[in-house]
Amino acid sequence: MKKVTVYSTDPCSFCANAKALLAKRGIEFDEINLSKDPAGRAKLVERTGMLSFPQIVVEDQVLGGFRELVMADREGKLTELLAA
Repeated sequence: MKKVTVYSTDPCSFCANAKALLAKRGIEFDEINLSKDPAGRAKLVERTGMLSFPQIVVEDQVLGGFRELVMADREGKLTELLAA
């Protein structure tokens, strides 16, 4: 399975829901909490082009935020993305 990274912050209900969805599906992920890391936030923007949270990245492909995660899960694209 490909490496999944979740960029999050505190407090963030969307971040908590994204992590819960991934855990429910048995998808392991690394979490990078940027609540107190301005340099990390700048790196996130550089990597994803986004500053909103959460941001989910599969290997080097930016999936997006919670909404995009839910849509990918519902449409079966999350499974395809992780297997590809």
